[in-house]
Formats: sequence, C-alpha cells, structure tokens
Amino acid sequence: MRRGARLIILLAVVVAIVLALVACAPGDAADSPGYVSGDGTVTQFDSPGAPLELTGTSFTGEPVDVAEYRGMVVLVNTWYASCPPCRAEAPDLAALDARDDVQVVGINNRDDAGTALAFERTFGIEYPSIDDSDGAAIAALQGIVAVNAVPSTVVLDTEGRVVARVIGRADPSTLAALVDGASGVGP
Repeated sequence: MRRGARLIILLAVVVAIVLALVACAPGDAADSPGYVSGDGTVTQFDSPGAPLELTGTSFTGEPVDVAEYRGMVVLVNTWYASCPPCRAEAPDLAALDARDDVQVVGINNRDDAGTALAFERTFGIEYPSIDDSDGAAIAALQGIVAVNAVPSTVVLDTEGRVVARVIGRADPSTLAALVDGASGVGP
C-alpha cells in the first residue's frame, strides 16, 4: 500500500476515535440524543376526563396500579437515572410522597433494575417506579405528555383524573400548589 493511502487511513481512524470519544464524553445533557429538555411549563386542565388507567410492575417486581391510590393526589413522574433534571427534582418528589395525602408513581423506560434501584437508594425514593421497558405505561400517557419529554409530571386528583402536567423539572412550590389544588386544599 502506498504511503499516502496509509496516511489517509490513519487520519480516518484518528478522526473516528476522536468522534467516538466526544460522543461518550460527559457534557450538557440537553445535547445528548433522546433527551428533550422541558422548561417546567405547567398546564392545568379545567375539565378532567375519566380516571387514568395506569398499571405496571415496579423494579422490585411488585404490581403497581394507580387506581389503588384513589382518594389521594397522585403524581406520575417520568424519569431515568442519568437525566440531570430528574436527579434535581428527586428530593422534592420524595418529600411530597412522604405526605399522607400524596402518592408518587415513577415511570422509567430507559434504565435496568440495578440502575433504577441505585437511583432510588441515592435519593431516598420510597415510592414505586414502573419498569416500562415495554413502553406500556408511557403509552397510557399518550396525548398527555410527549413520549420523550423527561422528566414530566402528571397530577391526578383524588378521583384519578388528570388535572395538570409539568413538562420538565417541576419547581417544588409549583408542585405543592398543584397537589393542594388537586386535593381541594388552598385557594
């Protein structure tokens, strides 16, 4: 092989390696494929429809059915472990879940059980998260949130009806106000 051809091949290999390393390097998560950054936009629904039907299996193998939480305000939160806004809002969701009148249910369609459970331990998460590797739970939210808008939080009233959603990281005071409104507490 001629020296010029070898040099071109070597250059192509070096460029391929550099591009591969850049793609794997940590950086702004908003630039990574599959990540859709929400801005915390809140939408409230004046005329909630029928109760949301959402079931699945948690990462510990337990069945999860939001219908079991009727009488409580339910926050359905989509997340995955390496999502920066998901990590930022996890303590706020755990604090709301600690209230007697609130139940949080997570949906994670990206992580394996080990990764999801490690996230839950790190942030003191005690609420169940549905292992949505088959996409069925996200499908139940079709028309309410975009499939790839993570994190997103859907607020269900005490009858299980969708009354609000937050696309992106939910501000703790906003979430508390939405919970109070869905439970009939507050102004």
